[in-house]
Amino acid sequence: MTNFSFTPATREQARARIGLQGPAGCGKTKSALRIAEGLAQGGQIGLIDTERRSALTYAVVPGQPQLGGHEFGHMPMDSYDPRNLIEAVRIAEQARLAVLIIDSWSHFWNGRGGLLEIVENAGTGTMGTFGGWKKGNPIEQDMLDALLNFSGHLIVTMRTKTDYLVDGKKITKVGTKVVQRESSDYELGLIIDMVEGTGTVVKTRYEPLEGLSIHHPGEELGRQVLEQLGQGVDPVSAIIDELTADGLTYQGALELHSKAKSKGLLTTGHLHPTTGETTTIGELIAEYGKALKPGPAPSPSDPVTATAAQSTPGQAGPAPYSMSDAEAAAGAVDFAAPGVSASPEPTPAAGDQATAPQMRKIFASFAEFGLGTDRDRRLKALGLLIGRQINSQNELTFGEASLVCEAVAEYEGKPDAPALFKGYLNELLEKAKARELAPAA
Repeated sequence: MTNFSFTPATREQARARIGLQGPAGCGKTKSALRIAEGLAQGGQIGLIDTERRSALTYAVVPGQPQLGGHEFGHMPMDSYDPRNLIEAVRIAEQARLAVLIIDSWSHFWNGRGGLLEIVENAGTGTMGTFGGWKKGNPIEQDMLDALLNFSGHLIVTMRTKTDYLVDGKKITKVGTKVVQRESSDYELGLIIDMVEGTGTVVKTRYEPLEGLSIHHPGEELGRQVLEQLGQGVDPVSAIIDELTADGLTYQGALELHSKAKSKGLLTTGHLHPTTGETTTIGELIAEYGKALKPGPAPSPSDPVTATAAQSTPGQAGPAPYSMSDAEAAAGAVDFAAPGVSASPEPTPAAGDQATAPQMRKIFASFAEFGLGTDRDRRLKALGLLIGRQINSQNELTFGEASLVCEAVAEYEGKPDAPALFKGYLNELLEKAKARELAPAA
């Protein structure tokens, strides 16, 4: 019988799935690149170009930085079979792109070689096109699986066309329609309707962005989405940073294993920091943990400890990390000493980075106080609460975030919470000004 289990859900495990829709010339490609820069945080951006290489208009010009432009990998595509897109996504995975842009996704629906053409060509006999979907549906599902399982952030652009309602001889214009399967919006977490450079959020899973309208959406929107997904913290990178930091102890490796397990990351693929070979988070933690394991010298007859003796951080051992069925069922760590299990995740120190639950708490409270969509006001308020100016909410330490959470808790749920909180911030502002004007001792 298959064993099913639940692991604690954390929002930072999610990746952005964004759709930009609108007519030709409305700014979809430019906005996609600008949003991607906010999401990528210095990582690589790739763009699949089905628009006759029009995205190159926004690329940098070597030797002429004054012309501006965006840095991104470019993949032109002239045949729009969804299976080509699946292969392109596989290449994006291998390149470890932080953000993948598909400009435009509509071509894989109704372009040359697209899904509709595949269905039409496959339709035969009395069933016609309806029968062709027997071939088309699995191809479309494979395409969706490839896109939604992509390990980085995803942005797709979609064309829109004017939609009409025909009632007898009467034809009525009823608005616009996206050139893609009608249910495509279900797959995306954020959809922005573009009109002459202005983007309006028409669907979102991120409450602070509901109904937002932005002229030329860009990096700031990307950063806002990151904050909603867990403040832009990559849980895998955070674990690797802790694992490879100076001063790692055996107990620290156990705690990292516990943290990775709780986030469902033990089987997540990663490149070895030293050898560059493909491994998993669990294997890496085990390798480092075994090398730090205290106790007597290993016995050659013990395959687990023998492997540990031959494997030190930075050197691949002769056998991969593995757990027996019994160990896996018991939740044991195979590099732990007999009778020792992974300890619970420790409480962060005051100087550590703020946690995802703290960030979400702060966002929810600020949204209640009317500060959810104004980043500048939000950062200014945070600066007043913690006593120092910050450029991003990601700069908050665990201790500072705790202070903020305590402060906002005083006003949450009150009918006049926005006004009361604003008054409190004004008091802090006046005190800050008074300190600046006070003569030095």
